[in-house]
Amino acid sequence: MTKSFFILVLLAFSIANAQVLFSQEAIKTRILFIFDGSNSMNAQWEKSSKIAVAKQLMSQTLDSLKGLENIELGLRMYGHQTRIVPGHQDCSDTKLEVPIAGGIENINRIKNKIRGLQPKGTTPIARSLEYAAADFPECDNCRNVIILISDGIEACDEDPCAVARALREKNIKLKPFIIGLGLDTSYLSQFECIGEFLSAETEDSFKSVLNFVISQALNNTTVQVNLLDVHKQPKETDVTLSFYNKKNGKLIKNYMHTINRKQVPDTIALNPLYTYKMVVHTTPPQIKENIKLKAGVHNIIELSTPQGALQVKVQGDNSKYTNISCVVRKAGEMQTLNVQQANHTDKYIVGTYDLEILTLPRLLIKEVKIEQSRQTDITIPKSGRLDLSKGSGPCAIFELKNGNQTWVCNVGEKAGNYSFNLLPGKYKLVFRSGRSFSTAHTIEKEVKISSNLTENISL
Repeated sequence: MTKSFFILVLLAFSIANAQVLFSQEAIKTRILFIFDGSNSMNAQWEKSSKIAVAKQLMSQTLDSLKGLENIELGLRMYGHQTRIVPGHQDCSDTKLEVPIAGGIENINRIKNKIRGLQPKGTTPIARSLEYAAADFPECDNCRNVIILISDGIEACDEDPCAVARALREKNIKLKPFIIGLGLDTSYLSQFECIGEFLSAETEDSFKSVLNFVISQALNNTTVQVNLLDVHKQPKETDVTLSFYNKKNGKLIKNYMHTINRKQVPDTIALNPLYTYKMVVHTTPPQIKENIKLKAGVHNIIELSTPQGALQVKVQGDNSKYTNISCVVRKAGEMQTLNVQQANHTDKYIVGTYDLEILTLPRLLIKEVKIEQSRQTDITIPKSGRLDLSKGSGPCAIFELKNGNQTWVCNVGEKAGNYSFNLLPGKYKLVFRSGRSFSTAHTIEKEVKISSNLTENISL
């Protein structure tokens, strides 16, 4: 059976210690890493091998844990002692290599064991989990966390689900995460009894997800951010959340809001000691102040962020007009919220906006409505072209419309050839030769511009 690279993370809490999690006492967190030493870890992944990437990221993760208080670590390995031979695999190949203990020296022991690992054997996941339950010494004030890093599914015809049930019968509750790289979704049923699947498609995403899991392991206060639409439903997503320390204004963490596989906002971990300001980077941004979390429980933060979409497009075949910009402001206000490119779609908070489209001449479109989950399309006419050949001297272009004359732009004073994309309409060019010192020598010339056509004028 083809194996895929994934990480299974099991946060194991003793039910007997559940009340301790909610106390104000310092809780010791004990993390047992179960590391895959099976032969398939030698396989290529991106520019390196699975084992090389896993070693590097584990080393970085362990270094990040140095100096933290109330943390103890241990290491169990499997598939690293007996080499696979045709027709035989050692399903007892699992061993506690570094017992759980605190201190930098113990972290260095774990790093050295992982650094010296040469993958060779099979993948006995169920048995490793079963034995790992006994790797934690008795403790009345501890959170016990198992992080299993493996490159495949169970290879010994044993049942991790049965192990999970047995651990629960021993009053151990599992809160698991599965991080997969190219994991065949047909395998997911094997983990439904013990884990939540998270995808890691690249080495960078593997690093991000591993850091996220460590954060979850160290902090049992979780947060769900509900971004509400106009119907008060948590349906808005795919927008950056920034959390700031309200006291000093420093950025603590950015998250990209996500609706998970269960179609609910995904869970994040935050330190309950801070009072937060949350900025949701919609257009315009939405802010929630003075967020205080309850330690040791699942918190829900709600904020109204109903959104719709806006597209400014050029009439007809518009592929070559993407360089036109549109300034978006709240209706009646002067502050620029966004500069949107033509033929692109951007989201905005439901409301009314004024648009200034930077064509020649500029188009002002006021009170454009953005509605929930709908796209508002603004279509502008395709420009024509004015090719102007002129001598040296000042020159300006004006639009003639409804009996009025409106300035459009100035033309460079140097002699030469100039080209302008102008919206369809009537225009007047006003010019005076640079060799003349008399206002009476002003020249005026009118021209009509049509879409897709070019007019040539000489001054």
